[in-house]
Amino acid sequence: MTHKRLVMVTVAALVALGLSVPVRATELDELKTAMQSMQKQMEQMQKKIIELEQENHQQKKKEQAKSSKVSPQPPAEGPAAGTHAVTDANGNQVVTIAPTTVTLEGRASQVAKRPAVRDEQEAAPRPNDLTLDPKYRGFFPVPNTPVLIKLNAKPRVDVTSDPENTGNEDRFVTATIPVDGDFFKGGGHQFNINARGSQLSADVRAPGLDGSPRFYFQNDFFASGSNEFNFRVRQLWGSVYNLIIGQTFSVFEDPDAWPDTVDYEGPNAAIFARRPLVRYQVPFNEHWQLNLGVEQPGAEVDTSIDSDARSVNHVPDGGFNIRWEDSKIGHVQFGAIFRDISVKGPLVGEQNTFGWGLNLSAALNPTENDSIQLQLTYGEGLFRYFNDDFVNNDAAFNSSGELCPIPAFGAVIGYTHKWSPYLRSTASYGYVHLDPFFSQGPMAYESTHYGSLNLVWQARKRLTVGLEALYGKKETQGGAEGDSFRIQLGMVYSIFD
Repeated sequence: MTHKRLVMVTVAALVALGLSVPVRATELDELKTAMQSMQKQMEQMQKKIIELEQENHQQKKKEQAKSSKVSPQPPAEGPAAGTHAVTDANGNQVVTIAPTTVTLEGRASQVAKRPAVRDEQEAAPRPNDLTLDPKYRGFFPVPNTPVLIKLNAKPRVDVTSDPENTGNEDRFVTATIPVDGDFFKGGGHQFNINARGSQLSADVRAPGLDGSPRFYFQNDFFASGSNEFNFRVRQLWGSVYNLIIGQTFSVFEDPDAWPDTVDYEGPNAAIFARRPLVRYQVPFNEHWQLNLGVEQPGAEVDTSIDSDARSVNHVPDGGFNIRWEDSKIGHVQFGAIFRDISVKGPLVGEQNTFGWGLNLSAALNPTENDSIQLQLTYGEGLFRYFNDDFVNNDAAFNSSGELCPIPAFGAVIGYTHKWSPYLRSTASYGYVHLDPFFSQGPMAYESTHYGSLNLVWQARKRLTVGLEALYGKKETQGGAEGDSFRIQLGMVYSIFD
């Protein structure tokens, strides 16, 4: 019997007793008051009973789930986000992945990307989060991170035909052209096919993070060795807060001013130097910026008078460049490099000399379909920075046996015209002149000329085919000369445009 029933029976008995025995009015009021009090107590007790029963029920459910040790079955899941479920002819459900789109919009650099068979612009560090492609085409996001990655492969093949030996069958290098008196001059017609200019690259960016971190890697297969493909790292660097560390372009170089040549080597007088370095970029505004850097040294001394002498590096090369950029006009860059060139040998002893160089470069857009590329370079002890650097010509010994930097001058001009959205041509010319010392001998490098003229067909969005005629000439200190011609067909395919 519950408490409620017990109270009800008691109340009923008292009421019956009151009906059978005459009572006073005051006693009846007292009974009513007592009954109301008992009713409130009964309601409170009933509420407590309900609460206890609920707690007891929940405890039993927990004990049953624990003792059964059976995992609950997960609910049926529908297609994941970004997918679409369809039913085939046999009634089976097939889930297809829907394409994803990166909607992040970057900040465009004032420098415009020019189409080129050999693209040097993509790998160039730029301040803050500036990019040549603010649409980030080809990039894909890393899930649950602010990181974007672009992986690219550029298979390439070059077919060359030479009337005679050019000195380098894979690239057109004016410094190696055989001259009068050289056993290898001539040799008859030579033909070659190579794919060593093929490239792999990875571009990792996080433009939404503080400091706009970026990592860039690129390689080709032009390392020295006897194999057909010798892996060579061209670029491997990272940047954050405009501080760049790793291997990339020297501050003395301007990768935005390269002419568009089918030849993988490019003009002889172009400043071309990838170095392990530390660089810092200082953007003043959208048009002006300053670049400072210290780089791996590598003095190249002519040791004709002391074959046992060796170059010695005491301090890094250091330099800077200042740039002006405009999205319509183009850009202009002025750079400087400073070097310590040292040597040690049994005959020449320990000596050092000072090297320096100045470089003025530009890429200008006179019309929508035309572009002009320019470079003027002068200094002493800077031949290592020229693209024609295949001999030791930074410094040599004068008639007194003193180590002296070799004066050098270089000039490059390129002109590109777009005939249509699919056809373009570039004519380029390069000239290098050194003032060698008598101690270097009559076969010492004195000057070279480089000329190219091409027609490039953008056969598909990602397939480029170029036909180019090349001419080179070399002159030595003793007056010997040699020249070479080449016809080259190059084809490059890029996974991403």
